[in-house]
Amino acid sequence: MSEPQAFDVVVIGAGPGGVNAAITAAGLGRSVAIIEKDAGVGGAAINTGTVPSKTLRETAVALSGLRTRNLYGVDLSLRRECTVADLLKHENAVRTTVRGQWNGLLGAYGVTVLPGAGRFLDGHTLAITNAAGETTVRANSIVIAIGSSPARPPQFHFEHMRIHDSDEIVNLETVPKSLAVIGAGVIGCEYACMFAALGVPTHIIDGRDCLLPFLDLEVSQALLRAMTGLGVTFHWKEQVNVCTAPEAGDIKLTLGSSKELMVDTVLVAAGRESRTAALDPDKAGLLLGKRGLIPVDECFRTNVKHIYAVGDVIGFPALASVSMEQGRIAGAQAGGDAEVCGMPAIFPTGIYTIPEIGAVGETEGSLQGKKIDYVVGKVNYEDCARGEIIGERMGFLKLLFSKPDLKLLGAHAIGEQATELVHLGLLTMQFGGGAKGLWETCFNYPTLGDLFKHAAHVAILKMRDEAA
Repeated sequence: MSEPQAFDVVVIGAGPGGVNAAITAAGLGRSVAIIEKDAGVGGAAINTGTVPSKTLRETAVALSGLRTRNLYGVDLSLRRECTVADLLKHENAVRTTVRGQWNGLLGAYGVTVLPGAGRFLDGHTLAITNAAGETTVRANSIVIAIGSSPARPPQFHFEHMRIHDSDEIVNLETVPKSLAVIGAGVIGCEYACMFAALGVPTHIIDGRDCLLPFLDLEVSQALLRAMTGLGVTFHWKEQVNVCTAPEAGDIKLTLGSSKELMVDTVLVAAGRESRTAALDPDKAGLLLGKRGLIPVDECFRTNVKHIYAVGDVIGFPALASVSMEQGRIAGAQAGGDAEVCGMPAIFPTGIYTIPEIGAVGETEGSLQGKKIDYVVGKVNYEDCARGEIIGERMGFLKLLFSKPDLKLLGAHAIGEQATELVHLGLLTMQFGGGAKGLWETCFNYPTLGDLFKHAAHVAILKMRDEAA
């Protein structure tokens, strides 16, 4: 084996956290390499998860004519059976474009991309294995950003062409005649909405009895109504005990209640798993936590002071946006900027169901649990001009303010562009703002942003009435 190539910083994994770590360290003048085992950079965010799934969602909404049905009262969809080519054309184009953008970014910062799977030989040395063989690299600092993989429960036969995990579903070969989604988490709900919008009979099977319980309850209930309206059938407090999958014909799912469900296609969205074992972490002296996750401090440093970890591999919240910020901090630390440390206290959640959900901060349930007095300012989309213009009939914005100072504690939106809209709440909370500032802000008219002004006014009037 040849002498190892040496870098100041080596990043393992070219997903959102890894790329941000690499360019941050390179921006500080460090020599940086990034190891990626897949054919292209981007990780699950670009290749199998975030960007492809959201692009498929937009395509499904467009092909189904959902937006125009409420606007004009008629179906302006393409009025023909949707094909895989219809679904994948835009998704493939977007994936290729964004991957190219990330490659260009790495190139602009002078980051060396090393194809292959990396593993530790010792605390500073990594072996990289690919089709050409094995090479080694050494680094002063290392950032682990290897992401995660979909969990594959043993009762499902994933070699079957119509049983998919959440990474495979973006490359489906036919539009399902019917679909069972195993797991009512974010990924399961997003895909269930997408296929239901295309007219595919869709079932969700989940062992719980509440949809996305981390959401504000009112938002969760609104999403449940919307998904049911799309045609999604929920099977609560159920699990799949047996999956019988013949080569031809429907797949039979036998549930815990002994109920049998016959479907054409199965999507298993039962969570994701850590892949840290493949790194040979013990050779670097790394300590692992539960489920193979890597414990880190507020600067994303592991128990080995020159090794950092970010993204799914450290656990909650496992969001692409948060992984990017974690990568920025770890990259700065690895690159020698010790002053950059610590994440923002709050971060937003975006869920690309139909309709979208955006959320940040406290929910009514969390405030009640903490015994914090609050007041709600809620406005429906249809109560503002922009909501009427776009034909959004069921969306709403809900703001939670503390008493008596009306400081914003939480913002929750469901409806068109909710994932964008919630950022106004994020910024207001980030800078300690509240109802008075929102009410006195001039928003463009007509816009959905104006909902913040009116929701704040609702809360102000409630406080005034209580004081009277």
